[in-house]
Amino acid sequence: MGTTDNGGGAGEPPAAPARRRRIPGGLVTIGTVAALVAGLGLTVLGLGSADNAVASYDASSWLWSTARSELARVNGLTAKVDTRVEVPKAQGHTLQVVQTDRLLVLRDLNTGQVSSLDLATLQVVAGSRTTAGLGVSVALDQAGAFVVDAVQGVVRQLDPRSLQPVGEPINFPPGITGGTFDGAGRLWVGVPSQGTVTAVTPARLPSAAADGSGGAGGGGGPKQVKTISVAPPNHDLAVSTLDDGVAVLDRTVGSLTTVHGDEQHTVPLKLGGVGAVPGRTSGATVPVTVQDNRNVVVVDKAGAERQFSVPGTGSQLEPAVAWAGLFYVADLENRVVWALDADGQVVDKIDSRDTSGPLELEVRENHLFINSPGSATARVVDDQRRVSKVDKYANDILGGDPPPAEAPPPPPRKPLVSKPGAPRGVTASAGNTQARVSWRPAAANGSAIIKYVVTGAGQTVEVGANQRSLDVTGLTNGQTYRFAVHAVNGKGAGPDRMSNPVVPTSEVPDPPVSVTAEARPDGTVRVTWPEANGQGYDIAKYAVTAVSVGATAPAGESRKNELVVRPGDLEYGTQYAFTVVAVNSKGAGSKPSPVSNTVVPFAAPGAPVGLTARTVAGEAGAISVAWSPAADNGRPISKYVVAAAGRSVDATDTSAKLTGLGDGQNVSVTVHAVNEAGDGAPATATARTVAAPRVTVTGSSASATSATVTFTVDAGGGQATCTLTPKGKAAVSGGCSSIKATGLAPGTDYSFTVTARNAAGTGTATRDQRTDDVLGTATCNNGSSGAEATYCNSDRPNERNGNEIFSGTQQINSDQVGWAKPGTRLKAHCRRSGQEVYAYIYNNQKRSTIWINIDWGSGTAYIPWAWLNLDGGDDPNVLPAC
Repeated sequence: MGTTDNGGGAGEPPAAPARRRRIPGGLVTIGTVAALVAGLGLTVLGLGSADNAVASYDASSWLWSTARSELARVNGLTAKVDTRVEVPKAQGHTLQVVQTDRLLVLRDLNTGQVSSLDLATLQVVAGSRTTAGLGVSVALDQAGAFVVDAVQGVVRQLDPRSLQPVGEPINFPPGITGGTFDGAGRLWVGVPSQGTVTAVTPARLPSAAADGSGGAGGGGGPKQVKTISVAPPNHDLAVSTLDDGVAVLDRTVGSLTTVHGDEQHTVPLKLGGVGAVPGRTSGATVPVTVQDNRNVVVVDKAGAERQFSVPGTGSQLEPAVAWAGLFYVADLENRVVWALDADGQVVDKIDSRDTSGPLELEVRENHLFINSPGSATARVVDDQRRVSKVDKYANDILGGDPPPAEAPPPPPRKPLVSKPGAPRGVTASAGNTQARVSWRPAAANGSAIIKYVVTGAGQTVEVGANQRSLDVTGLTNGQTYRFAVHAVNGKGAGPDRMSNPVVPTSEVPDPPVSVTAEARPDGTVRVTWPEANGQGYDIAKYAVTAVSVGATAPAGESRKNELVVRPGDLEYGTQYAFTVVAVNSKGAGSKPSPVSNTVVPFAAPGAPVGLTARTVAGEAGAISVAWSPAADNGRPISKYVVAAAGRSVDATDTSAKLTGLGDGQNVSVTVHAVNEAGDGAPATATARTVAAPRVTVTGSSASATSATVTFTVDAGGGQATCTLTPKGKAAVSGGCSSIKATGLAPGTDYSFTVTARNAAGTGTATRDQRTDDVLGTATCNNGSSGAEATYCNSDRPNERNGNEIFSGTQQINSDQVGWAKPGTRLKAHCRRSGQEVYAYIYNNQKRSTIWINIDWGSGTAYIPWAWLNLDGGDDPNVLPAC
């Protein structure tokens, strides 16, 4: 492989300031909801003005939380969040976050908004717009900042504080990849169409030059300082920057080229599938991860190769990240992060079942940060391999509970894995001593396509899976050629598909002079161009090629001056540009046209996910609705419309409440999202509003002075409170299964009313229950006092003796109404205070002022408690006061 050194190497100016560099941040990948306002009106949560000087010192990183629409600074040493910054109206957005000690640069993929946040003041100091969608990225280092337009192939330096352009942009062919700084302050860009990788150094900023801390490039503009050939043209390239250089994976043939300073090594790898590398690699070894077979191939600085397998099953692995002598692999299917040594032995298994969605692994400031943008949880790993859990929503800054984690999806069925099918739509068009061959994808059959192989004209050419067109040169005009194309996956080579015959000729048309693309709300993309000059021949058709990040692929052919690409043929939310080749009636094709403008295909949103509708327990006529974001399909969702029973409300969040409905009403609810393309597909759920409660009495029981009623309550979906009311007495509160009323009169019939209340009304039920009688035994004995034997055995008129009964509560002869023979059973009703009775006959044991109201004759009368032993413990307090 050759190397072109354009002013780099030993003659370069110093590349970096003295302090250690930070590693740029990666994409936080999540579903999309609402638009981020221009300029990002950021709000610091829970901090006073004196706390705002919060530049990112060592061992900290800013992590994005989509559910809370905020950035949280996590201290790696304490594993705590010490600062939060809210990003208004960005809930659910895809946000790229890159950072240095003093600045954050944010790019919202939904809106294209780029903002620079000064960490000393937590204020947005500049804003700029880029084309929305996946295709533009931002890169930030102490040395400078860049916006990389991978689709158009334009790399432009910005002043990170003002976001103003610095110097002239650097232009590459469309469809580049990479765009990340290495540890020496160089931005590396891969050019698949040329099979090269280029290092770019930023120009020194005027403000940086004044304090001597600027970038590596000197004056003027950014410079290309090194261009390295790493693969044949049209191979798929994946770029991972190093501490001082770059690693480029040729995914088409499975080779890895590493550049450390001026040393370059290319190592062929035995991958068995499509490899992947992280955007940034720390240390001297580069891990290459193959998702299909769960293998990691590790290449050291000398080019030595080792290989091991990741435990578990499934293919949802993120690229392995090297850190502190281990390799960390996020396994999304099994919700775990594996920590493996160079021999593939498991050193740690970091359980991540408390997260949902992607897991972002990034090494920063001598720590590995593991962020789950869609969840409340992050983790930090230090260089001693200690893992600390971070609650990004902890403390009282925000209040409330984090949103519930989404239920994990059911495990996907394992597909049958086999060799790929034949490519579809293989076509060839002739040019002057050349031919262009294009094709549509082959069926992968369970294993990702690694490459395509084109055979014809005595040549065999391998191209990347994302490069589905090839210009075959060195042909002879007037000779007929046909070309065969087959795909290769981890299981081997699929069948050939033959192209049409073509005859190269010098009589080729001119390409269209310009191309215009328009993304339309129905999901189509309209590509138009002026009629090409056929140079004496009619134009038979036009072939349109789509260019995206690191990829080119045929978009279709048209006999008119336009092509409408069908909905779904291009990925919504991804940037595309187009080139057009004119083909004349002889089958001869022109050179490609200039690249069109960039567009982002879009359509109406998908249906909201996981819609639930629930009763609002504490409010009449209301239901609450919650859902997960709908797929925005390329444009930010402006609102959700929630409708039920002829009522509707608009929501910008993923929850809403509908009110004013009937009590106990069964309601069908629909929710749909709205974006620039219009109304999306609805999701439907049902719920019931609170109904008035219903009470069913199941039983009752009583003692002499209390009664307990048991019952069940159908709360109607609400929150019921319950009371028990004995007729003629105050209500008693209690639980909604049983309530006990006390202070009742013995031997009395009561009617009890059970009442249950909720937000929609009341429900009642009644129960009759009689309290138990209280009986006592008239008691008197001679004891040892020497009293006459007749004292207890008979009534003694006008003299005091035991068991006398009175109409009142005093021993007055005129009030005596009778005498009870000892052992007589008497029914007691209540107690009353009266004359003290000494009861000396048994040594004053019951000397008391208490008198008991009893049944006597056809009415009631009183007997001193001294002469009546009550059943059940002889306690007069069981009786109510008279």
